[in-house]
Amino acid sequence: MSEWQRFSSAVELDEALARHVAKRLEGDIAARGAASLAVSGGSTPRNMFRQLSRCDMDWSRVWITLVDERWIDPVDPDSNERLVREHLLQNRASTARFVGLKSPQSDPEQGIAAVSRRLEQVPRPFTRVILGMGADGHTASWFPQADNLGKLLDRAGAPGLGATDPVTAPVLQSRGIIIHVTGEEKRAVLEGAGASRAPVAAILEQDTTPVAIWWAP
Repeated sequence: MSEWQRFSSAVELDEALARHVAKRLEGDIAARGAASLAVSGGSTPRNMFRQLSRCDMDWSRVWITLVDERWIDPVDPDSNERLVREHLLQNRASTARFVGLKSPQSDPEQGIAAVSRRLEQVPRPFTRVILGMGADGHTASWFPQADNLGKLLDRAGAPGLGATDPVTAPVLQSRGIIIHVTGEEKRAVLEGAGASRAPVAAILEQDTTPVAIWWAP
């Protein structure tokens, strides 16, 4: 089951979500000495990232990684790492420890082992995982044509390759998952995900990690 948090505007949502995530990170720093956050790309989280980057905490104890990443150079305009560096790893958050999902190998099948080793340094379970969602119901590079969702959803599993060969982190290894979306179209997709069997339904219907949907028109 998932919990809905509804807001009247994207601005209100971004501000509230940044405060919420910061509070959870601070809680894990106090309790465990470190915190970790896995985030998604796209245009939706950019303002929230900027809000979060200004929150006052010991960012040197925060590890940040990606939910998924295309197998492209980190300076490429489509790179999620580039987006995170430009919008989240700024201001107070500039001292956070970032772990990317792209290794120097040209082939993702060859590079996935190096990515797995790199991710081992990130404290688990993640304090929070923030997912986006496409209008077709895909999330974390799990597209409607993906045939390996079972492996990608293994809570004990390692990073895997999603559809079209992006790397996808083990998102269920988290204290909580947040689906961050805006717009009536995506609200309808989420509400009908079970019936349509959209990939996001795999997140909504699993019972190992709490899920909250943060939405605004």
